[in-house]
Amino acid sequence: MSARILSPLVALASGLIFGVGLLISGMNDPAKVRAFLDVFAAWDPSLIAVMGSAVPVFAAFFYVSKRRKAPFCAAVFHEPKMTRIDRRLLTGAVMFGMGWGLVGLCPGPALVNLLAFEPGIFLFVLALFAGNRLAHWLVGPAR
Repeated sequence: MSARILSPLVALASGLIFGVGLLISGMNDPAKVRAFLDVFAAWDPSLIAVMGSAVPVFAAFFYVSKRRKAPFCAAVFHEPKMTRIDRRLLTGAVMFGMGWGLVGLCPGPALVNLLAFEPGIFLFVLALFAGNRLAHWLVGPAR
């Protein structure tokens, strides 16, 4: 099967697995995520279990992929070009954390929650895209 056909199928399967995983684990629920971040009151450590199982699975697949000369669905691996910790990275991480803590959603779960047709989720995703474009315009694309 050619990469032109296989690539969208792998993207579809990956998205479905990720979305179903978010729903099964409950990590699409902002209240559950905020409860994880509330370490001084009603702390819910279940996010640790989700990450604790996701990271080893990712690590195994990453290890296998590094042994290949090329990915299944592309000509080359797209390695990260930004590898240093700098002010831009830290500023973005702090802003991401602020948004995550205030709302209890990050982009993946927000996109999954679009299918709930809640106006607040649509507003969040719209603001997410607007913030992305604003940062691209003010700071420039990541290099």
